[in-house]
Amino acid sequence: MDGQEVEIRVVPTLAQIDAAAWDACACPEAVDGERPNDPFTTYRFLRALEDSRSVGTGTGWQPQYLVASIGGQVIGCAPMYVKSHSQGEYIFDHNWAHAYERAGGRYYPKLQIAVPHTPATGRRFLVHPDFAEAGFAALVQGAMQLAENNGISTLHATFCTEAEAKLGVEMGLMRRVTQQFHWHNDGYASFDDFLATLSSRKRKNIRKERAQAQDFGGEIEVLTGDAIQPHHWDAFWEFYQDTGARKWGTPYLTRDFFNQAQAHLRDDIYLVLARRDGEYVAGALNFIGAHALYGRYWGCTEHHPCLHFELCYYQAIDIAIAQGLNTVEAGAQGEHKLARGYLPTQTHSLHWVGDPGFSDAIASYLKAEGEAVAEEIEILTDYGPFKKIQIEEQE
Repeated sequence: MDGQEVEIRVVPTLAQIDAAAWDACACPEAVDGERPNDPFTTYRFLRALEDSRSVGTGTGWQPQYLVASIGGQVIGCAPMYVKSHSQGEYIFDHNWAHAYERAGGRYYPKLQIAVPHTPATGRRFLVHPDFAEAGFAALVQGAMQLAENNGISTLHATFCTEAEAKLGVEMGLMRRVTQQFHWHNDGYASFDDFLATLSSRKRKNIRKERAQAQDFGGEIEVLTGDAIQPHHWDAFWEFYQDTGARKWGTPYLTRDFFNQAQAHLRDDIYLVLARRDGEYVAGALNFIGAHALYGRYWGCTEHHPCLHFELCYYQAIDIAIAQGLNTVEAGAQGEHKLARGYLPTQTHSLHWVGDPGFSDAIASYLKAEGEAVAEEIEILTDYGPFKKIQIEEQE
């Protein structure tokens, strides 16, 4: 294959891409049945979004998957979408859009390389391990060229890995650093082992919260794989609608997405449900990677003290410890997670801006923002729940 040109194409549906070829780039570690590092860039997850109409016409997320090939072999791909708004991204650029449009520009449509509705870090430029360098370069150059040729204002790759961020900067993209709160497993054998690393006050508070939550008058079920049944999704859909209506106005996922999850994704999922008097009253949805647990959605039909913390944060830690996972990513935002053992962690994205003047302004903004984020992470870590000697050792 030496000397052969890389072909770049854009396809509007995963139905036009071979599932094995996509996953050979997205999750090569899972070809022998192992769990993928990132459940969200797998063919089955992205196809579930598409088939359930959670992306596509009318959603503002129009698929334009980027595919790089050499001699007919797919060497790289990227989940790329044409966006007509900035919803469901969790790396906020609304102010950029407003500023550009006030200056007379047209910010939308834009190109977004991302997993829709999913603020979880993972590779965005999915390259076959045998073509890592050529595949990455082809995808980045192809995306930038596509944006430029079509007069697209901006291109964004959100929640990419730190390694991708560094490589992207070398290729002319701008890097943005933001933060989330993640829990890190320091080889704990039990939840009590984790608690032992916390300051006395935080340890007592967590024990109190767990006791309050467990006293809601029912039982908590943790389900995965074939233990998840359609009636569980019926209940969770109610919870999800309530949260979606309050946070976003309209839920991002359709009801059919959860049918797709039942059919194709249940082995990638831990569903934590609270049941009282025979009825499910609250739930949290987690996805499983090879090394991390990803908290995604929570909702309830009854409010009970601390039940949210229990289902979303403490049960996730229990699962991670039991499964030997390194990390729990509990989603976007939420400084309240700090007191519950989740520490501030850098997240990364890459950006291309076509207008030179606007690009310079964004570059200045990103520099100042990055410095502020670094300072905030340092301050929040110092105020974290761990014993001070623990923090000093980590530094």
